[in-house]
Parts: sequence; structure tokens; C-alpha cells
Amino acid sequence: MTMYQAYQSHADVMWPLRTLARMAGPMLMDTTMGLGGHATHRNVAAACKLVSLAEVTHARPPWAIESILIKGEPVAVTEEVVHRTPFATLMRFRKDVAEGQPKVLIAAPMSGHFATLLRDTVRTMLIDHDVYVTDWHNARDVPLSDGRFGMDEYIEHLMDFLAAMGPGAHLMAICQPCVASLAAVALMSEDKHPATPLSLTLMAGPIDCRVSPTGVNQLAVTKPIGWFKKHLISPVPFGHRGAGRRVYPGFVQLSAFMSMNKERHVNAFKDYYSHILADEFEKAEVTRTFYEEYLAVADLDADFYLETVQLVFQDYALPKGELTFRGRTVNPAAIRRTALLTVEGERDDICAVGQTLAAQDLCSGLKPYMRTHYVQPGVGHYGVFSGRRWQNHIYPVVRDVIHVSQ
Repeated sequence: MTMYQAYQSHADVMWPLRTLARMAGPMLMDTTMGLGGHATHRNVAAACKLVSLAEVTHARPPWAIESILIKGEPVAVTEEVVHRTPFATLMRFRKDVAEGQPKVLIAAPMSGHFATLLRDTVRTMLIDHDVYVTDWHNARDVPLSDGRFGMDEYIEHLMDFLAAMGPGAHLMAICQPCVASLAAVALMSEDKHPATPLSLTLMAGPIDCRVSPTGVNQLAVTKPIGWFKKHLISPVPFGHRGAGRRVYPGFVQLSAFMSMNKERHVNAFKDYYSHILADEFEKAEVTRTFYEEYLAVADLDADFYLETVQLVFQDYALPKGELTFRGRTVNPAAIRRTALLTVEGERDDICAVGQTLAAQDLCSGLKPYMRTHYVQPGVGHYGVFSGRRWQNHIYPVVRDVIHVSQ
């Protein structure tokens, strides 16, 4: 039995229990039925809600961005599919405002979660921009007949999506796709492609992992690529559209993420249970909202995962001038008319300070006035693109670079 089959068997066995918990929890808390007032019932109800919350799911959560506030006034937002491939959807968040805001493509990471993890990023960017997102599909839902998906295909998607958006757009990459985004802009610049973005923002991305290696970087070099292929790759079980496709399962990546902060997650679930018992539903809702998103996982195509580990984290192909796209060497020095902004978080323990900054040296063809670097004090990895410091300090820098580059 493969790793994925074992996981799926366990999920199938747990399905009746989780279904019962979802049904019983609200009923046992319902005072109108005479149950919610009993301590035993409330304890069982809280346990049921805890069991329901701890479920790993495999479907993208909704973006749930129906409106935003612009100058204190609510503005409706509508999701629009601009372009779709078997592996991704180019999603636009259309607003009922006058045309003319800069078009920005946000390149979302493929790292075990869906692009909706960037909801706060998108919502903030929508205030002053016409926002598009790479909404990656779960690899376990992509049939084998749709072919492979590796680093080349990722880069190609970015170039095709920019072309679909048309000239005058901007590209903003968050975390893992910074390498592919820099490569895409370099290739389009060299080809003088009309849709070459006007600016490129790289946020907390592993451009050069030789700089101040983090625990994540060190883990990647402790084993040969064959070890990752043997122990972390598994075919999608039958019963799914992508049956037989080799993937790095999202639940494996999730386990790795959670093990890095195990105590924090255990305490969060304990607090969730206590909040429900104490009728502190607003506090419980904050926890529920976070984990429903966090526990929604997406599988990565094995080719993309293995090539990312080898090219980015083991071989350092881009900073060493050895990264290729379909046999063609990627040359960041070819970028001459795309403004560059690199953003890092002072306390980032996933992508250390200096790793994203490395892009500045690689883009040697850019004039100094077209380069900007910003380090945000006091934030870790996720604080670079979500939360108060992102909204109040980092976003204004991103906005200014984009608008000056129009």
C-alpha cells in the first residue's frame, strides 16, 4: 500500500465519525432543544466541533471577497475567469470602479495550500489595483492525460497569463514563485515581449538559498534528490480525477509545516475547545476560520516539487546562472525596463533576510533608480504579505513602486 493509499483509507474510515460530529455538535449546543444547558452535552458538543475542525480537506475554500472599502465606501467585487488551463485559472477580481488602476498579477505559491491563503494580500491590493491571481488547481484533480507540470510549465503559465492580461501589467510574486517569476520576466525581456511587466515585486522568495540558510534550506540539502523521490512522492489513488498522477501530497507538506510549530497548534486547538465551552464564540470563530483555510491542502505535481527542491534549494541554479527554460539559459541581466522591488521580513525563518535581496545583484542590467529593497522589522514569513504590518507598512511601498512604474 502506498503512502497516499494509506492516508485515503484512514480518511475513509474517519468519514462517518466526522459526519456524525458535524451533525451532533450544533444539536447538542442548541438550548431550544433542552440540550445546550447540560454540562455533559456541552463538553461533547465542543469535542464534536473540535473533531470537525481537525479535518484535512482537499477543495479550495472560497475567496469570499464580495466587496472592499475604498475611501470609506463599499465597492462590489466579482470573480472573473480570464484564462484557464488544466493546472490553473487566471482569476480576476473585477471591481465596479472606473478603469485605469494598474493591472497586477499575483503569483501564488504552490506549497501545499491553495491560493486563497493570500486572501488578505488580494483584499489589500484591490484598493488601488486591478488584481489578477494564479489560482492553482489541486494536482490530484488533474488527469494524467493533461501531461506534466514542472518548473518550465510554471514559468510558461506566468508568461501566458501576462500575455492574456495584455501590455502594461505588473507582476508580484510571493515566496516560492519568486524564482519562476524572475525567470519569466527575464525571458520576456530578452524576447522584447509586449506583455513584459512594468514592475516585478519579489516578496520573501528563495532567490539564493546559500544566503543565511534557514532550517528549511538545510533540510533540503541533507538528502539527495532520490530520497525525496522515494519517500515523499506517491501516486494519487483511484477514485480521484488525477488517479495515477505522481504527487507530493498536500497532507505531507501540512504535517511538515505543523511540526515546525507543534506546540502552537496544540494550544490553538485546546483554546478552541475552551472558547466553545465558555460561549466565547467570536474567539472560537477566529480559530475556526484560520484552520479551515490552513487544513485545506493541495497536492503538488511530483515533477514540479522535485525540480523545485533540486534547482532552487540544492543546485542554486538561478543565482549560479545555470537555470534553463526548455533548454534556454535564463539571464536576469536581460531585464532593463522592468522596475524591481524586493521585500523581506526581519524575522523570516523560512526565507532569511538576504535571500530575496540577491535578485538585485542578478538584475545587473537595471539602472539604480529602478531598484528598491525593503526589509520590514518585526515580521516573520507570513507577516510579509498578511496582517497589520503588511497593510500599513509593506503595502504602501509595493503600491508606490507599481504606480511610479506606470
